[in-house]
Amino acid sequence: MYRVGVIGAGQLARMMQVPAIAMGVELKVFAEAENASAALSQTKVGDYTDFAQLSEFAKTVDVITFDHEHVPTELLEKLEQQGHQVRPSPKALIHAQNKLIMRQRLTELGIAQPSWAGVDSAAGVTEFLEAHGPQIVVKTPIGGYDGKGVRVISAVAEIQDWLTNIADFGGKLLCEQKVNFSRELAQLSARSASGEFASWPTVETRQVGGVCSEVIAPAQGVDQISIQDLARKISTGLGVVGMMAVELFEDQSGQILVNELAMRPHNSGHFSIEGSITSQFEQHLRAVLDLPLGDTKMTSACSVMANLLGLDETNDFVSSFKGAMASYPSVKFHSYGKSPRAGRKMGHLTVLGTDAEDCLSQVQGARSALYGQGA
Repeated sequence: MYRVGVIGAGQLARMMQVPAIAMGVELKVFAEAENASAALSQTKVGDYTDFAQLSEFAKTVDVITFDHEHVPTELLEKLEQQGHQVRPSPKALIHAQNKLIMRQRLTELGIAQPSWAGVDSAAGVTEFLEAHGPQIVVKTPIGGYDGKGVRVISAVAEIQDWLTNIADFGGKLLCEQKVNFSRELAQLSARSASGEFASWPTVETRQVGGVCSEVIAPAQGVDQISIQDLARKISTGLGVVGMMAVELFEDQSGQILVNELAMRPHNSGHFSIEGSITSQFEQHLRAVLDLPLGDTKMTSACSVMANLLGLDETNDFVSSFKGAMASYPSVKFHSYGKSPRAGRKMGHLTVLGTDAEDCLSQVQGARSALYGQGA
């Protein structure tokens, strides 16, 4: 039996459980706390920044992979030195952990991106503002996700706290051109340890408050082949093994620019559970185990996914499933088994169909029902 160890016990590890069972893969999860989302596969609870604990866990599996990208690369390098398989490798994962390193490498690969600069002073921010203002985007190179660690500014004073504590962010901040984009896109792909590559249709992502709200697959009116070739170039150039998501801007002129990368299953690929022959979660397991990759064709003309974000400390949405399911029998309901909290990713909804607007209407209606806003 193949044995895969996942560091992190969030919803991504949770959604790896079903394909692991189907393929006869023993999935083991290193959790940070009891009763996490992937508790059914939890085999260890501890501190993933403690190398002794990581090493002990690695000895029980054939390959290490991730639910998140926060494990220090120096610890993963030590695991590799001990002979453990780490996929993606720390050399690849660093590009998802550090946005400045990512920008530098993508520039070397000739990938179109927003204008950017690494800065370590107020003067550097001011210079970038003068060149690319009146507004720019400033990011902390490490530690940001779901809109955290990202600010749109028009004056240095708006990030003075970050400059004061710049050592916490690796000694530099990332300044980026604020792209006047028409929409956001994402490209999901997988690459095996042997170099086999597979990609899904490009999708459109819609954000609310910096967090993904809906995903529409496939995106309409884009050159799918060229974007998938872009993902292949990045995946190969960075040596990624496993799933990779490339988050993209389409600007007003139609140019495609890379925003960020993730090297794991990704929110923009949840539609693939029902919407593709091979889901991103099954594909990730195949890729890190170096098994042949699966077919990524869609199972219907379109698929729309909507996130369920926590409203308060009491609504877990599950108690509202019965009514919403009765009103929306075509919608697939996914709960992440988390305790409710405002803004937390609690689950998602997916619907398949032939018309994107109809699919979108259905998932939005079902979400409203779960939010207590009527069916």
